[in-house]
Amino acid sequence: MTPVAGPGPGVVRSTLDGLVPYEPGKPVETVQRELGLERVVKLASNEGPFGPFPEAIEAVERALAESNRYPDGGCYRLREELSARHGVDFGEVIVAAGADAVIGYACQATLDTADEIVTPWPSFPSYVLDPLKAGAITARIPLEHGRVDVDALLGAVTDRTKLAFLPTVNNPTGTMTSRADMLRFLEAVPEHVLTVVDDAYFHYVDDPDFLDAIEETAKQGRRVLVLRTFSKIYGLAGLRIGYGVGPAEVITAMRKVQRAFDVTTPAQEAALASLDGEVELVRRRAVNREAMAAQIQTMRESVSGVSLDEEMVSMTQYQRAFEAASRVFTTADQLLEDLINTLGR
Repeated sequence: MTPVAGPGPGVVRSTLDGLVPYEPGKPVETVQRELGLERVVKLASNEGPFGPFPEAIEAVERALAESNRYPDGGCYRLREELSARHGVDFGEVIVAAGADAVIGYACQATLDTADEIVTPWPSFPSYVLDPLKAGAITARIPLEHGRVDVDALLGAVTDRTKLAFLPTVNNPTGTMTSRADMLRFLEAVPEHVLTVVDDAYFHYVDDPDFLDAIEETAKQGRRVLVLRTFSKIYGLAGLRIGYGVGPAEVITAMRKVQRAFDVTTPAQEAALASLDGEVELVRRRAVNREAMAAQIQTMRESVSGVSLDEEMVSMTQYQRAFEAASRVFTTADQLLEDLINTLGR
């Protein structure tokens, strides 16, 4: 087969030289077929175990009949609903194809070549990949005992820093950034820095020390862009829809670089229908707490010499138990085996 002729040297941007295309894992069905397995649990993408709310499924089915029409490019109805529910102006909300896309648009709207960002690391890969695509310099600040070190983040800020990424729950460690740490960072960070507060796991946390980033930062005049998603507890990861709340001038700049019609009509309708599913939301939170309690029990049975309190059911308590247990596991394989056994029960 004759290859397609290349365009010659110098066409591809040099800032992309050190990047590699995203390589998702094999589909579950492929792994099952290749390895002869009846059941495979995919852990890599932090997907929720539940599908869309019943109301969302009905909304998608209705929307499919109009698939010959382009979607509402401004996500007007959803932005209007979100602004009303959060008590912010319509112009302070952007909806995109997942919170990941919101990160990308924020980087496109703010970063020039040689600008800088600061981020905890390891953390969500887009905090690094999207700035690198723009030619920015990424300062990756190591976690401290698996947690975001806000003081070290502050120490890495320079005159060239434009964005700081601050997750309320860090992915992949699952550790929470406390209210005190969040507010201390936002009090001290210079005015020329926009802090991107990633609140993707907001709906799962019931710890009293957990901060509501929209209510306690964005609406209090902080220089923040707060991210939320419909991918996790709402079960819409496959439809790709999330949103951001931030300063109107930042949202306007992001919408200038946003792709037209990037959020499909089924995604918008599913998100709108999901907003009123409070009963199902409460049920999913309860199931999540029960699952965490079951995991703690597995750790208790698997690990000797580690004291775990009986009531460790919140995310913060769970992460402390996980940290304690992981210190005495001899290999990562042993930990993974116990996690898989728990999921199989």
